[in-house]
Amino acid sequence: MSRTANATLVSATVEFLRKHSPFDRMEDAALAFLGQHAKLAYYPKDSLILTPDMGPPPHFYVVQRGKVLSREDGESASGNVIISSGECFPIGAASGQRATICTYSAVDDVFCYQLDNQDFQQLLLISPVFNRFCASHISTLLSQSRKQMQAQFSQRALEQQSMATKLHELCKRPPVTARADDPLEAVLTLMGETGVGSIVIVSESGVAQGIFTQSDVLKRVVLPKLALDCPISQVMSRKPHTLPQDATAYDAALAMAMHGIRHVLAVDDDNLVLGVISERDLFAMQRVGLRQLRYAVETAADIATLQQVGRDLRQFTMNMLGQGVGAEQLTQFISALNDGITRRVIELNLQQHDLYGVDWAWLSFGSEGREEQTFSTDQDNGIIYLCPEAMDKDQLSMRLLDFARDVNADLDRCGFPLCKGNIMAGNPEWCLTLEEWQEKFARWIRAPDPVALLNASIFFDFRPLYGKRYLANQLHKRLLALSQDNSVFQRMLAGNALAVAPPLGLLRDFSTEEYHGQGGYIDLKKSAARLFVDAARVLALAKGIAASSTIKRLERAAKQTGSAPEETAAIIDAFNFIQMLRLRHQHLEDEHGRPGDNLIQPDKLNPLDRRILKESFRQARKLQQKLKVMYQL
Repeated sequence: MSRTANATLVSATVEFLRKHSPFDRMEDAALAFLGQHAKLAYYPKDSLILTPDMGPPPHFYVVQRGKVLSREDGESASGNVIISSGECFPIGAASGQRATICTYSAVDDVFCYQLDNQDFQQLLLISPVFNRFCASHISTLLSQSRKQMQAQFSQRALEQQSMATKLHELCKRPPVTARADDPLEAVLTLMGETGVGSIVIVSESGVAQGIFTQSDVLKRVVLPKLALDCPISQVMSRKPHTLPQDATAYDAALAMAMHGIRHVLAVDDDNLVLGVISERDLFAMQRVGLRQLRYAVETAADIATLQQVGRDLRQFTMNMLGQGVGAEQLTQFISALNDGITRRVIELNLQQHDLYGVDWAWLSFGSEGREEQTFSTDQDNGIIYLCPEAMDKDQLSMRLLDFARDVNADLDRCGFPLCKGNIMAGNPEWCLTLEEWQEKFARWIRAPDPVALLNASIFFDFRPLYGKRYLANQLHKRLLALSQDNSVFQRMLAGNALAVAPPLGLLRDFSTEEYHGQGGYIDLKKSAARLFVDAARVLALAKGIAASSTIKRLERAAKQTGSAPEETAAIIDAFNFIQMLRLRHQHLEDEHGRPGDNLIQPDKLNPLDRRILKESFRQARKLQQKLKVMYQL
């Protein structure tokens, strides 16, 4: 081959590799070395490319065209993994110069770039980027994905926080309006029902005539002892300040400063009101600090204030996405702030309910119990208490249930929907004494039928949020003692954890399901995060691990079983990536005014994220394999 032709092939190889990770970040000299030494090889459909009997791999492979099937010996078809264009194999075996545990075959006609083993080892020496990738490839890919996500959400955060934002973009909901002759009582009732801090008084044609706000209630209604049947026109602020819909947040802030007002109305070309921009809205656009947010939660005087603080918290967590905060830290942060709102709701309700002299605690279950809450979450809670000898248990139970139902209702108002399965403290089934909780747990463990196993997957992940923590600690010690001594329960719980297999396809990258009358979806909660959560729970109960979070359970179980640190790190990276995908998807759904869910279409992910998602499911399969071996399932 002529020198010119060879240079053309090298250039084409490098150009192809630059489109895929980790080659897109490799040093120029290292990439040139790879381009010069990699040879293109052809494998016809159904032919074997690499098997465990070949010993240490003679080559390192990068798929140029076609698809390669990776299958571990003894695995069912559901355990197959498809390797697509731009992906490489076998990373671990080539790096460790050991035989692969997988058999690789061509699904269709396949072209692969092959790098001889000696050249592969040389590439590890001359390229730190490639070396790091091979040492911990999922972590490296995850870091790159996080940078992409950071760039995406940083821009969104800047756009949303910019004082150049148009007013019509800030109007998230239509204004709540009333007529000038409406009675004051009706207007106040409407404000309470809709949870707004201001109401616009409009004419028949929809033009603003006035505005009435929460701050007007004290000085214009309560102190003057005004009759509630008087018309709202008597107490409204007349001629409210309006700005055109294309005015900016800066224009609104300037108007508020110049005129000493707290609200500006955005109007369209016909002078009809589109929405109300408040001083708080402009404040929420800025980078609110954690200290201010916590102070706002802890000092909130009523539920209406907590509702607004909750919206500010959501904006703050979106900013954290843009700053590249990892999934574990972000879900813990969301859980911590949600804990703060829950505690404040409890404190506000304790002002109306007398529980003095009672030892009790508010318990959180499920994702909140694991400190793994995402943006979209409902309530899973309960109460544990002791009944003093001097008190009547039935009467005390009624008092606690009345209190709990008020708390549940207020949490719903603050953005934590009521649990559809009624797993809430206001349900008598989940407002129990310490002895009753212990007996319930013992019954589920002694007779682990399907319902008991389902309950275990929810209630065995718990922690106290308010009250006497020692009650929850005693319950947890009892749970660990019961579960460690019952191998039958452990085995059945492990079998339940294996009931859902990673959604890896046989001939496609993923096995998907139909939702909303359309196919191609994966539920990231049910079919992805759950795989890690359920397995970690089994390991924790079997090993007596008191931690409630999935990652801490995996880390501590790995130390007890002697698992390789790099294997555990890869599993945790995989779980974190799935959690990050959930957070990103839920936030984007919220931005488009849709209720956040966990449904993604992998075909719509970018190539890097599809690749990491596929690798994450492979890690979930490895974790499930540990359970299979452990319990001979």
